[in-house]
Amino acid sequence: MATLLERVKGHNRASSDSSQFIQATKRDALNNLQREIDKLVSSAETHQEKHVSEELDRFSKLFSRFLDETGPSIEWNRIEKLPPDAIRNYDSLEIPTTDIIHNMLNKLVVVKLNGGLGTSMGCHGPKSVITVRSNLTFLDLTVQQIEHLNKTYKVNVPLVLMNSFNTDEDTEKIIREIQKPASRDPYLSTVLINKESLMPIAKSAGVHNHPEAWYPPGHGDFYESFRNSGLLDRFLKNGRECCFISNIDNLGATVDLNILNLLLNPKDAVQHEFIMEVTDKTRADVKVPKEHVDAFKSVKTFKYFNTNNLWAKLGAIDRILTQGGLSMEIITNSKTLENGLNKLPSAAMKAFEGAIGINVPRSRFLPVKTTSDLLLVMSNLYNLKYGSLVMSSQRMFMSTPLVKLGGNHFNKVKDFLSRFPIIPDILELDHLTVSGDVTFGRGVSLKGTVIIIANHGDRIDIPSGAILENKIVSGNMRILDH
Repeated sequence: MATLLERVKGHNRASSDSSQFIQATKRDALNNLQREIDKLVSSAETHQEKHVSEELDRFSKLFSRFLDETGPSIEWNRIEKLPPDAIRNYDSLEIPTTDIIHNMLNKLVVVKLNGGLGTSMGCHGPKSVITVRSNLTFLDLTVQQIEHLNKTYKVNVPLVLMNSFNTDEDTEKIIREIQKPASRDPYLSTVLINKESLMPIAKSAGVHNHPEAWYPPGHGDFYESFRNSGLLDRFLKNGRECCFISNIDNLGATVDLNILNLLLNPKDAVQHEFIMEVTDKTRADVKVPKEHVDAFKSVKTFKYFNTNNLWAKLGAIDRILTQGGLSMEIITNSKTLENGLNKLPSAAMKAFEGAIGINVPRSRFLPVKTTSDLLLVMSNLYNLKYGSLVMSSQRMFMSTPLVKLGGNHFNKVKDFLSRFPIIPDILELDHLTVSGDVTFGRGVSLKGTVIIIANHGDRIDIPSGAILENKIVSGNMRILDH
């Protein structure tokens, strides 16, 4: 039996005389949704009613666009290689002279996307408060970076945090504790819809009363949120001209003066309103539908990987939003019983004039999505300098090792830390795979390719001081206290 979604999108009626039926079904779905939205707005507290109404109105428009789509948002058979001038190499960028850096930075706003939780790594609260290095969190390191930038060049670059309902309250407390100024985009929340009925799961506007019925919006909601919060207009009036947007868990996403110079002072007579940082793709960079994984892994068509480090002119954002020209692809985040609708921030680049990609070093893409990533950034592979991670000069190769910590034993930060009392020396590591019940002692050194697999029911204890170079360790190896 066809689901309501299939009937609305017309998947089961291909004949031309079905168009009226499809349009009528769409109208019914939108009308039913609007009735539910009106109920949610009426349930909001008085001081929140306007905000809730605006957020749900934006969701209603997004939902209408979603219903209007009749095919996949990406037509894989039409994907072609980028033209040669679409991507510039970072090494070709001009280095700004010291006399203009101060002026450039006075035109910049730094935006960190801070809507995610650390639940995928077994943590409670915002992901940005996970301890990364030297008892410092992602948020601490971000603040240190901005402080150092402002102190070095005697400027006052503002930091804006785009929060969600999941992160806003905890983030505000932390900012208050460290007493550092940071603008906060009013938090966003988007309602989940039932797959079968296409109606909202939520029964009231109280997000915290029924959090599983809501989800944080996608980063593509940044542009409208930035304007609706009043921050876009305020920064434009204060002489700010551009923003740098990145995920707060990407420790490589620091302010780059060469890219900022290209944005503000292009030498090729072409004004770039939008710059996307890309980097050479590796086989580990896969986030596509399963049926297209093999094609995506090939570097013939997909040579680059989007770091989600974005630069944009504030005036261009304001112009495009005013003209209603910002239409981004919609992504469906499917769960068991419900769907969430997201938009990609990078998909906005087609609306900007002179948009271009910059092929940056891999060092500008250091996201921490798993404990495998956490092991890398906590290790001696990097040195901490003013809130930024710099690869150790003792590393012979600039590439980062491939680390895979598998199984439930390493998924959560708490379990991960219990198995690594001290992070091993990995300066000479190329590839590490660990699976099963494995624990590391202190002072362990890993070199080359190391694979450690404890089968079900077995346990492997790597002794303190062990040096493993190009080794495969399996079976059962226990070290008992005596």
